[in-house]
Amino acid sequence: MKRLLGSLGFSSLLVASAVFAHHGWSEYDSSKTLQLDGTIEESGYSHPHGFVRLKTDDKTWNVVLAPPSRMENRGLSREMLTVGKRAMVVGYQNRNKPDELRAESITVDNKTTELR
Repeated sequence: MKRLLGSLGFSSLLVASAVFAHHGWSEYDSSKTLQLDGTIEESGYSHPHGFVRLKTDDKTWNVVLAPPSRMENRGLSREMLTVGKRAMVVGYQNRNKPDELRAESITVDNKTTELR
């Protein structure tokens, strides 16, 4: 019984740590939606969130996407995020990192995927 309680306590600690470590979305300015159109320079399809580096006319943005499982379930495959492809993202700019955007949706190959 003591071993079971110890395991449960440790598991609870791990879950709490993971929740605490995951950032919130309050660092993004949801009062102003941005739409960016550009070319994918780099992409990642990894946890906790996928990403693309999107080169627009003005600058290169770090775009935070959804977790890979959500992107896959909604039809956005890893192959669609190929370097050199055009993409359009709609989302919210980070308040503290002016080159970062949290994407709400992404359009690649004329297919729009809702990420949130």
